[in-house]
Amino acid sequence: MKYIVSILFTVMTNAAAQLMLKQGMMSLGPISFEGSNPLLKLLQIVFSPWVFLGLCTFVISMAAHIYVLSKVELSFAYPFLSLAYVAVAIFAYFIFREDLNGWRIAGIAFICVGTVLIAQSGRDVGSRGHDEGTASLSSDKIHSGIVR
Repeated sequence: MKYIVSILFTVMTNAAAQLMLKQGMMSLGPISFEGSNPLLKLLQIVFSPWVFLGLCTFVISMAAHIYVLSKVELSFAYPFLSLAYVAVAIFAYFIFREDLNGWRIAGIAFICVGTVLIAQSGRDVGSRGHDEGTASLSSDKIHSGIVR
């Protein structure tokens, strides 16, 4: 549970990246590759300010997620990323005036309940009940083709 702040940082940077990408695509308008070089069009999209900032924010989010994965179990950390959907839905409602109807609110509630249940089960990597050398030993066996 002591890594919740790092996990939530990952979630919020992931959500922020999505919002930046949406802003970027709204400023560019609908994409069409007709009559243009697809590579040049892709570069134009990637290097537009909001899209580029969103992609950079994704890199920060992934770096934070890698840090988190070095500290907690994947089955604990990964489900928290569903909270990014919650944040995106709420912020998209206020920023982009996207629909937030009863079905979406119910889905968000289920996501939040599920995340709370997962959070209650959280453990650090070092507190799994077996020594930390087991993970690297298993990894060595997998890489050498010996899976037992």
